[in-house]
Amino acid sequence: MSSELLVDVRAGVAVLTLNRPAQRNAVTVTMAAELGAALRRCDGDDAVRAVVITGTPPAFCAGADLSASAGGPSATLDPAPWQVRKPVIAAVNGHAVGIGLALALQCDLRYFADDAVYGLTQVRRGVLADGYAHWTVPRLAGLANAADIMLTGRTFDGAEAKSMGLANASLPAAEVLPTALSVAEDIAGGPAPLPVALTKRLIWESLGMTPAVVGQLESELNAHVAKSIDGGEAMTAFKERRQPNWSGSVTDEWPAWDAPGERPRLD
Repeated sequence: MSSELLVDVRAGVAVLTLNRPAQRNAVTVTMAAELGAALRRCDGDDAVRAVVITGTPPAFCAGADLSASAGGPSATLDPAPWQVRKPVIAAVNGHAVGIGLALALQCDLRYFADDAVYGLTQVRRGVLADGYAHWTVPRLAGLANAADIMLTGRTFDGAEAKSMGLANASLPAAEVLPTALSVAEDIAGGPAPLPVALTKRLIWESLGMTPAVVGQLESELNAHVAKSIDGGEAMTAFKERRQPNWSGSVTDEWPAWDAPGERPRLD
């Protein structure tokens, strides 16, 4: 890793920090490639149970760094945070504009700073928002709010982001990262890894499915989990009056559900 992305893994939580503070963590091609590579490693590492993405203060990410090329880097990462099989939490500790905000909206949980500036301002620069923004924003905030902020390119604060559904909470800037880490640590130490991973995938995929398909998948995936390494651990732990000791592997026990929009094959 270069100094543009800091990676710290401890106690099941990977913290990925965008690290160009003098440029307010504006994304370069190098940073985007390294972030994608780090997310891919987190996806395949069973020791990582949750991921936090944040920025070195004073900002989360001021958007794309346009100084090196005409088009600038993209926030369409490979894999995207929503495709990673671990919960990915955005600790948006400061300004997040353009692809900086788009990156945060690809995460499963999002904690915003109260007084920071947010916006998908690309139309004011003569281009469209990218980084899946046309997919994430209507899902999270609804069509009316998506049209409001994406057609105007206006900016807004953390409280409005929370009211629209873009943020899970709006907090003082100093509390954003500790809150995100607390949630990540709770996930890393509490729920069973495979059900969490499957729940995440189903949440993101379910809005394109009928209720009948979702219900069938819930039944099929629960049957798959019941046969997994951790399938009986919760009941055993309950009988023995102790906390569950999860030892299953998301990587090894993941069903053949490799592509977004694809129904898992559980035979």
